[in-house]
Amino acid sequence: MFNLVINEWEKIFRQVSTYIMIGFLILVLIITAGMTKYLEGKEKAPSTDWKQELMAENESLKQNHEGVQIMTPSMKEFIHKQVAVNEYRIKHDLPPASESTVWTFINDSTSLIPFAGLFVLIIAAGIIANEFSWGTIKVLLVKPYKRWKILLSKYIAVNFFLLLMLTILFVCSGIAGAVLFGTGDASNNVHLAYVGGQVQEQSLFLYLLKSYAFNSLSVFLLTAMAFMISAVFRNSALAIGLSVFLLFAGGTLTNLLASKFEWAKYSLFANTNLMQYIDGMPMVDSMTMKFSIIVLLTYFFIFQVSAFIFFTRRDVAV
Repeated sequence: MFNLVINEWEKIFRQVSTYIMIGFLILVLIITAGMTKYLEGKEKAPSTDWKQELMAENESLKQNHEGVQIMTPSMKEFIHKQVAVNEYRIKHDLPPASESTVWTFINDSTSLIPFAGLFVLIIAAGIIANEFSWGTIKVLLVKPYKRWKILLSKYIAVNFFLLLMLTILFVCSGIAGAVLFGTGDASNNVHLAYVGGQVQEQSLFLYLLKSYAFNSLSVFLLTAMAFMISAVFRNSALAIGLSVFLLFAGGTLTNLLASKFEWAKYSLFANTNLMQYIDGMPMVDSMTMKFSIIVLLTYFFIFQVSAFIFFTRRDVAV
């Protein structure tokens, strides 16, 4: 099995496109850091009366909450959380970060996880389908390995590539943030989490690791889905197209459904964001961390069983 995984890993890095994708991810990250630094330099100096600004922000948030008739549950919880965090800062004399630091930039770089996931989906969608389109599947299947081992090795290699892309994004954002923005004040190196209706101080570094892991869940599940489509339909274009569409639009569509229908909580994208429980913002009020984990495991089981059944039982005709 180990040799099969190494073989699939080498296949991924024999493709020039793999290095192009990694380089493009780093380039986009550098451009993002540069633009953030540039725009920050154009802004006016932050106000020293930050407590007054937070109180004004809370008043504005409360007025918006009362004035909007149709509002998603997650938006309501976001407003409650923001008000509570602002009040905690005022009470405990913890000013918000007035400028970017390495920590804020790493946190902001989580928005690039779907972009990194796009490249992983391309690899996952083609790792099986391309074997059929190139005709190399015959050579692979004549080797003395069972089909399920061959498929499993491909899936493990894809997830290693996902881990590599996330590591590159995290490390490079840390380097770029440290060079351009510095570490900031010690008072800003703590994360204020809103849990169970209360604000708690947490380690910022551990929060960032947790944020990266939880924000990557949607990519992980969509990678499993793209892998399944590639195994079932042997069509990389279909796997890429459907997975990329859901990657960028799935969350928005689910959020709209959740504002009207409670059954939306059973959809994949209502549960992939486990940060909603860390920060106290479940998409639907009746959802819990345990519920979301069960739903995610169910989807993952369906994707994997479908991929392995179709790959191991269907005849290969190329």
